[in-house]
Amino acid sequence: MTTSLIAPVIPPPVRAAGRGRGGAGPARGLPLAAPPAPPLDVVYGIGRIDASGRVADRVITAALGWRNGDRLTMTATAEVIVACRDPGGLVTMPARPYIAIPAALRRRCGLRAGDRVLLAALTGQDALAAYPMAVVDQAIRAQGRLPQGDGSRP
Repeated sequence: MTTSLIAPVIPPPVRAAGRGRGGAGPARGLPLAAPPAPPLDVVYGIGRIDASGRVADRVITAALGWRNGDRLTMTATAEVIVACRDPGGLVTMPARPYIAIPAALRRRCGLRAGDRVLLAALTGQDALAAYPMAVVDQAIRAQGRLPQGDGSRP
């Protein structure tokens, strides 16, 4: 059996309006993508705490512009751990893009190795907030009933 090639279908070139023959109306161009949305003041990520208290997320540290050697001050309440860039901070950013949460702060928030946290890079404040998933769950449930899907697609 022999196969025959199918000739490609190539549309005719688009001519500018008013040029050449048949230029009665403006040429229709290709649709363009919408311009990108302005940058967000908050960038989110999810990280998992390892046995040494490290949480890694390249997008978060890149959004904040934190680099190797930057000093951080970390504080915590029962609901959130906050890290801010501070020349007098006790925690130093390592060469790799992770945040090391001290053990005392992890205990205050009830975090253990393997727990996931919601990371929020507050770029306008040069700060990072880490929320335990239990806090995120409480916030979502406080909004009332979760929407029920009817099984149909949008």
